[in-house]
Amino acid sequence: MRINPPLVALAIGAFGIGVTEFAPMGMLPGIASDLGVSIPAAGLLVSAYALGVLLGAPLMTLTTGRIPRRYLLIGLMGIFTWGNLMSALATDYYSLMIARVVTSLNHGAFFGVGSIVAASVVAPDKRAGAVAAMFMGLTLATIGGVPLATWFGEVFGWRTAFAGITGLGVLAMLALWLALPNVPLPKSDGVLAEIRVLGRGPVLAALALTVIGSSAMFTVFTYIAPILSSETQASTAFITAMLVLYGIGLTLGNVWGGKAADRSVDRTLIVSLSALILVLLAFTVLMRWPLPAAVAILIWGIASFAIVPPLQMRVMEAAKAAPNLASAVNIGAFNLGNAIGAALGGAVINAGLGYPAISLAGAAMAGLGLLMVLGFAWRSRGAAVVAV
Repeated sequence: MRINPPLVALAIGAFGIGVTEFAPMGMLPGIASDLGVSIPAAGLLVSAYALGVLLGAPLMTLTTGRIPRRYLLIGLMGIFTWGNLMSALATDYYSLMIARVVTSLNHGAFFGVGSIVAASVVAPDKRAGAVAAMFMGLTLATIGGVPLATWFGEVFGWRTAFAGITGLGVLAMLALWLALPNVPLPKSDGVLAEIRVLGRGPVLAALALTVIGSSAMFTVFTYIAPILSSETQASTAFITAMLVLYGIGLTLGNVWGGKAADRSVDRTLIVSLSALILVLLAFTVLMRWPLPAAVAILIWGIASFAIVPPLQMRVMEAAKAAPNLASAVNIGAFNLGNAIGAALGGAVINAGLGYPAISLAGAAMAGLGLLMVLGFAWRSRGAAVVAV
């Protein structure tokens, strides 16, 4: 795909959001120590952000339907910038929790509306690839932004990392101002009509699949820093390197998932979830040794994000009558899965089952997602046969 300025601007915004979403996972030990809370309690900051996305996605989308898309996306990045400034200035656990919720309110609407805008500036047969191009900013954040934020958090303190992310927000607002076209407002039959679309069976099924797929990823990734520190006996430098490697995997998976989803959404999901199950099962053992753990982390990253473009396209196709709301709610569903995964991983830790059990729990969630995809594919095939 040729360089497309609107997609580049959207990717910059996604980069900033990716850094602020994932950076706390690499800084959990430092945040927990500084604020005097446990690792599972610090993990709840991840859950709070995710639940804020879940609530903010439909709220922001439904209340901003008449705002031109260009100005809406810039305004959403303004919320992002303000929330990260609040995080940088947070003085205790609860003020940081509030700041994280404020930051999260832009997330779902930005990716939801951004996905629609991205798909509108390319040819119809390139839409999944365009969505993947925007999400490329999210995956690139895990390669450069998140490890850098983790390093800043270790050396200068986690508040300094959030101050740097605030600067990213300002840069993203400028990029969106300069590059985004004036996209026409989508046609709408009203708020109630859009909400009714979300109640349709295929849309609910697609959203449920997104929740399960995302939770499979975040059950383990939320606690990647303490896992590597405890089980692999890893240094801070190694943990940072593994975050970079995981980000490379996410980027590769995003590229492949976007291209493959333009050919077949179901096939892409089946292959990706199957690979995710296998690598998380293997990681329960491989996490003990640095080199095998690194290989598993790379494959895990590829499989994890290869599911994102097809999941987003599945929802957008199932809810054509309300694409903006459904797309934003799907981002909320990703983050509900994030919250469930973080809570599930924390429950495993609190139960004293050990870090390898977290990887088993993630594999179980991926297995549930695979069963759902196979069930949907079987039902669709049966409906097609009846129609013939």
